[in-house]
Amino acid sequence: MRIIICGVGRVGYSIASYLSREQDNDVTIVDHSSSLIRRINDEMDVNGIVGHAANPDVLAMAGAAEADMIIAVTHSDEVNMVACQVAHSLFGVSRKIARLRNPVFLDPLWHKLFSRENMPIDFIISPEVEVAKSIFNRLDIPGTSNVISLEDGRAHLIGIRCEENCPVVNTQLKQLMALFPDLNVKIGAILRGSEVIYPNIHDQMLVGDEVYLFAESEHVKRVLSVFGHEEEAAKNVVILGGGNIGLNLARSIIRKRPNINLKLIERDAARAIYLSEQLNNKAIVLKGDGLNEGVISQANIEHADALVTVTNDDEVNILSSLIAKQAGCQRVVSLVTNDLYTNLINSLSIDVQVSPKAATVSKIMQFVRKGSIKNIHSLKNGFAEVFEAVVQENSEIANVPISELKLPNGILIAMIVHDGNIIIPYGDTIIREGDHVVILADKSETSKVERFFSYRIRLI
Repeated sequence: MRIIICGVGRVGYSIASYLSREQDNDVTIVDHSSSLIRRINDEMDVNGIVGHAANPDVLAMAGAAEADMIIAVTHSDEVNMVACQVAHSLFGVSRKIARLRNPVFLDPLWHKLFSRENMPIDFIISPEVEVAKSIFNRLDIPGTSNVISLEDGRAHLIGIRCEENCPVVNTQLKQLMALFPDLNVKIGAILRGSEVIYPNIHDQMLVGDEVYLFAESEHVKRVLSVFGHEEEAAKNVVILGGGNIGLNLARSIIRKRPNINLKLIERDAARAIYLSEQLNNKAIVLKGDGLNEGVISQANIEHADALVTVTNDDEVNILSSLIAKQAGCQRVVSLVTNDLYTNLINSLSIDVQVSPKAATVSKIMQFVRKGSIKNIHSLKNGFAEVFEAVVQENSEIANVPISELKLPNGILIAMIVHDGNIIIPYGDTIIREGDHVVILADKSETSKVERFFSYRIRLI
């Protein structure tokens, strides 16, 4: 597949990294920064073009006439839209993705703008909307560091931190399965500091580990209890930062959990008034700085069940979270855009960190993936991906016991949906045509997983 990516920011760089690792992809990057293009040419097997992404001559040079897809993720909504329009009108590019930040463009009132007759963009991604959804999912299932809904909500991948009070630390996984035989769960990965462990039955979890596991939705509450997390659903939530993420999150909470007592802190006076109007006074909006002691006191942070920090400043998000935790706030969720802070946060008392890059890349990759792969989710800092796919006739994994597939350590078949039933598979489990499967794959093994779901003729 020939793909043009416009913009080499964090999102564009990550998408290029994913796609360039796959042999069947021919990736071209367009950016106005010559230094960024030199860097990406040095680090990846891609073709870098310096120029304005919306200019026809630049797109022609990038091979738009032969391209199958354009992914426009520059920092400008308008450039992204025009790049897709030019790619469609002049070069006939069949699949077009644009990142749009301005909520005005997403207003249903203007839905005709992106119709086939006007500006034919096939897939629009809004980072602020996706991040707000991600944070809401974490708040909705307390005790988790990450939550991904699978199989239309019938199952979840959840991240859980092993605290000092975790009853199952220092327990081999085979003993864990023996202790809870009726718990339909599969442990996929363990993050221990900067180390990623794809565990076998002899491995064990330690205090401080972040465990990623798969479970049926109806078992999630019990799984959390087994790991020592029995937090109650939040009743008092404070959001620091009234930008588009904060506003989208507040709307979701008001719509889906109207019993929650909600406060927003916003430092800009005009924006604070706007927020109050947009939320129909269903939340208390405070004007002030989240690092100001008086504002913290006014928001009653010490009595909050959760503080969510989503300002445009990573340092403010992190520091305000630490202050709130010290004051007695039960749970803090911080938006962090800089990957350099990831390991630092793991050593602090911040419960959950959310990356807009990860949320955006995951959503885009769901559209990019071809064939029978229905969904793909990127895990923390992209160390692994989770695939949801349908097994086709004569695919590589059909009608073969899992043990005979000789999967590498970085690939785990975590769940199978067969005839409507969710199955936790073992070595003797046979995957059938039409089954829905959930697979966890290390970032180095994603192309192999994609091959599993392609149609192929077996030679006998």
